[in-house]
Amino acid sequence: MKRAIMAMLMTGLVIACQKVPLTGRNQLVLIPNNQMLPLSFSNYKGVLDSSRVVRSGGQEDMIKRVGARIQKAVETYMAANNLSERLNGFQWEFNLIESPQVNAWCMPGGKVAFYTGILPYTQNEAGVATVMGHEVSHAIAEHGNERMSEELVANGLLQGGQLVLGSLSQNQRSQTNALLLQAVGAGLPAAYQVGRALPHSRSQESEADKLGLIFMAMAGYNPQEAVNFWGRMAKAGSGQKPPEFLSTHPSDERRIRDLEKQMPDAMKYYQRASR
Repeated sequence: MKRAIMAMLMTGLVIACQKVPLTGRNQLVLIPNNQMLPLSFSNYKGVLDSSRVVRSGGQEDMIKRVGARIQKAVETYMAANNLSERLNGFQWEFNLIESPQVNAWCMPGGKVAFYTGILPYTQNEAGVATVMGHEVSHAIAEHGNERMSEELVANGLLQGGQLVLGSLSQNQRSQTNALLLQAVGAGLPAAYQVGRALPHSRSQESEADKLGLIFMAMAGYNPQEAVNFWGRMAKAGSGQKPPEFLSTHPSDERRIRDLEKQMPDAMKYYQRASR
C-alpha cells in the first residue's frame, strides 16, 4: 500500500514539473488553475475585508491607472508570444491598502495589493509601475504556485500527488490559505524565507525583474526608473531591519547590474510604446 501511495505521489510530481514558458526554467506546479484561482480570489477578498482599503484620492487613482496600463501591456505581450492561454481565468484587480508596511504583492489570477508604506520609495508613477510590473510578473511566471507547491509537499497536504481541497480538514484549509499568502509575499515567516524561498529566489526574482522591465516599458513607463527604485530599496535594506518587501526580494548590486544589462532591450519596447 505504501509503495502504491508513493508511486501515485511521484507520478503527480512528474506530471506537475513544467518549464516557465518565458525562461525555460524547470518548476514544480502542483495546483491546477481551477483550484488555484478560486483559492486565490477568496484569500484576496479576505485580505481586503480585513484591511483599510483606500477607496478614493490621488494615490488610489494612480494604483488603478498604473495597474490598467500594466494589464494591457501583459495581455499584449502574452498574445504576441502565443501565451494568452496562461491568462485564462484572470480577474484583474488593483487595490491600495492603508498600512505602514513597505510591501506589495500579486495573487495568482491578477489580484494586486499595494500598501501605502511603499509609496515613499516608489516616489512617482514610474516607480509604482516598476513594482507593479515586477509583482504581476511573479503571477505570470506562476511563482506563487511554485512556492506553494513546494510547501504542500513539505507539509504533507497532498493526496496522490494532488491537492484535494474538498477533502481537507478545517485546520488543513487554514494551513493551505496561510501557505498561499506566504507564497505571494503577503506574510512570510522566517522559517520559509531561510529554508525554501531564498535558495531559489534568485531565479524567480531575475525572471520577475526581466519581465517587469518589459511590461512597464510596454505600458509607456521609462524602464530606467527601475534602477532608481531598486537603488532606493537597496539603501533602505542596508539597516538592521530591512523593509518587509525585501524579505523575499533580495536587493543588491547584482540585481541593479542585471537590470542595466537588460535596459537596451527594455528601451526598445519603451521607444515603440512612446511613438
